Amino acid sequence: MNTALRTTAAALPQLIEQIDDRLRWLSAWTIHNANHLRDSRDGLKVGGHQASCASISTIMAALYFGALRPQDRVAVKPHAGPVLHAIHYLLGNQSRGQLERFRGLGGAQSYPSRTKDRIPVDFSTGSVGLGVAVTAFASLIQDYLIAHGGMAAQDAGRMIALMGDAELDEGNIYECLIEGYKHGIRNCWWIVDYNRQSLDATTADRMFRRFDDMFETCGWRVLTLKHGKRQREAFARPGGAALAAWIDNCPNADFAALTYQGGAAWRDRLAADLAGDAAALALVASFDDTALAALMTNLGGHCPETLLEAFAAAQDERPTLFIAYTVKGYGLPFAGHKDNHAGLMTEAQVHTLRASMGIAEGEEWEPFAGLGGNSAQALRDFVAAAPFAARHQPPRSAAVPVPAIPAPAAAEQSTQVAFGKILLELAKSGDPIADRIVTTSPDVTVSTNLGPWVNQRGLFRRQDMADVFRLARIASPQKWQGGATGQHIELGIAENNLFLMLAAAGLSMPLFGERLLPVGTVYDPFIARGLDALNYACYQDARFLLVATPSGLTLGPEGGAHQSINTPLIGMGQPGLTSFEPAYADELAAMMQWAFGHMQADEGGSVYLRLSTRSIKQAGPRPAGWETDMLRGGYWLREPRGTQAIAYMGAIAPEAADAWTRIAEDYPGIGLLAVTSPDLLHREWSAAQRARAEGERAPDSHVEALLAPLGRDGRLVTVVDGSPAALSWLGGVHGQRVQALGVDRFGQTGDLPDLYRAYALDARAIAAAARALFR
Repeated sequence: MNTALRTTAAALPQLIEQIDDRLRWLSAWTIHNANHLRDSRDGLKVGGHQASCASISTIMAALYFGALRPQDRVAVKPHAGPVLHAIHYLLGNQSRGQLERFRGLGGAQSYPSRTKDRIPVDFSTGSVGLGVAVTAFASLIQDYLIAHGGMAAQDAGRMIALMGDAELDEGNIYECLIEGYKHGIRNCWWIVDYNRQSLDATTADRMFRRFDDMFETCGWRVLTLKHGKRQREAFARPGGAALAAWIDNCPNADFAALTYQGGAAWRDRLAADLAGDAAALALVASFDDTALAALMTNLGGHCPETLLEAFAAAQDERPTLFIAYTVKGYGLPFAGHKDNHAGLMTEAQVHTLRASMGIAEGEEWEPFAGLGGNSAQALRDFVAAAPFAARHQPPRSAAVPVPAIPAPAAAEQSTQVAFGKILLELAKSGDPIADRIVTTSPDVTVSTNLGPWVNQRGLFRRQDMADVFRLARIASPQKWQGGATGQHIELGIAENNLFLMLAAAGLSMPLFGERLLPVGTVYDPFIARGLDALNYACYQDARFLLVATPSGLTLGPEGGAHQSINTPLIGMGQPGLTSFEPAYADELAAMMQWAFGHMQADEGGSVYLRLSTRSIKQAGPRPAGWETDMLRGGYWLREPRGTQAIAYMGAIAPEAADAWTRIAEDYPGIGLLAVTSPDLLHREWSAAQRARAEGERAPDSHVEALLAPLGRDGRLVTVVDGSPAALSWLGGVHGQRVQALGVDRFGQTGDLPDLYRAYALDARAIAAAARALFR
């Protein structure tokens, strides 16, 4: 319990209960207003989750006003968003106008959002399970900052996740649990709103009894809060043991149905099941129907005393899982009904609830309506004094200057090898930016060329870890040793964990006030395995550099399972992520230099580099200004003097250049366009089109200027080792004809010459496509 609240310890449960009532009412009223009172122009249900809010309101009241400290960070379960808005409404951080526009344009968001809500939100939620798992990685990043001197150990906060029990079906939670155990995470609370109902039905009894075993095996403390104070008092009376045993053995579906049916149904069922136990029957008979219903639903998650005691019992660093039994829709007329997940109270039901709380008509939005003057003021003062309300934004560290990054010198090399060399030179340089870089990878550190960086900077471990093979004098180019100063966080082979780690590290500035520059590597085809988590990271504006390699067909002998097709489209379509595909080392060096600045810019974001293991001859001398065009998305390797051109992306450059040579004699003015970012080209072009549609005089976008020399009768052959759709849209810029070459089916095994020939990506096929299009 917080020191600031100890003076009111006796009154604290009552105050929490009063706040719980406010939160349940305000969240229900906000949803009701959006669905029944606000004008509807499209006739669609707005939605909201009154039952899910009611099941967790007591937990959130006790947490935010009885346990949370200014340095703690919380991920709120998606369907409890209205409760979070209500909390900040009580605090004065949320406006009535925002609540009245709940789920409307510019209003309070459906699910807590770092980037779209005006209230403080630590972690965006929405895709269930991800908001839970990211707290574990945030805890690890906090430990990393403490170990590297970025924050003091005494300032460490708890990373807390509030979840519904159905979220425990999400596999990413267990991938995270295992990873967290390997890294010894601490200062992490996960609180389960165990209302035993999902969207479709009640949750399985049998499986939930294993969750405590799983977490305890992974080093977590598990605190199960099944019974509230009134139940425990009843259990101490004659016949109480039998009643306790009945509750503990009652199936979830039965408990939910009886809750909905009410006191009379509880009495009939207990009378039948406890027949012959006079003491137990007498105990039941001592409660009228209303009191009996209240007793049977007095679960741990709805009891302030039980919750506060549990939070007070977990004040050390050990990660803790709280399983708080609750009733879905608690305190609302459809409590326990199996269909209440998306259910909405009727006008009559809302009026009845309002009257029961003493709230006068017209005062529904008053934060402390229904309380007497003195009680309202006492509660207002208590809310204002809550320790978490004193949270302030941590001071932000200054931007790290980005040094010039030269390209590695070599006549032939792959972009993957060049990436490793660039990081190695940064690691050895002693430049301040190197100290801010933290790398991570899902068990492909060496094969994505992070090995040289790790050799220089080491693995991050809170305790020293020796390289056993090195100590045994077993030859290896890798130094696999770790300690508190290491700058690589090793992950197991789970791509969801990679992107959640990048999300947590990429939020180090807003969460902890310390800037990190996270770099994560992964095999390009396996981006799709963690795509939900990648989207989640970008949605909350986490800043990181994603390096995906190898890409396309370049893992030829591995076959289609290890070859990527649609990742260029992912890069183009993912908001908050700027994608590049370099062919040459000098392009890559410039992109990385740009990326480290973009990751720190106020209006910046994350960056995705699609690299290759294919070693190619490097480009010759560059013309002046080429780098500016390249960083805008494309540049001419051979300026067009006619209406024809070949446009390519990435490591397919030699084939495109060879094809250009083959047909240049027949088409002397043919151009050769290097597209380095279809993402940037398309984004700028779309913005220009929107501006013009709104009557603005927008200048030509970069792609419009690049393709203008070809004229409206121009012809383009586009080539990409990936989905041809990544470049086929270029024809729409000026209405030019396009023949788009690429990979649109799963790859075969084979070497690159065979594969490029099989998929019409070799020079001969490109030249043939060009001749057919140009004639």
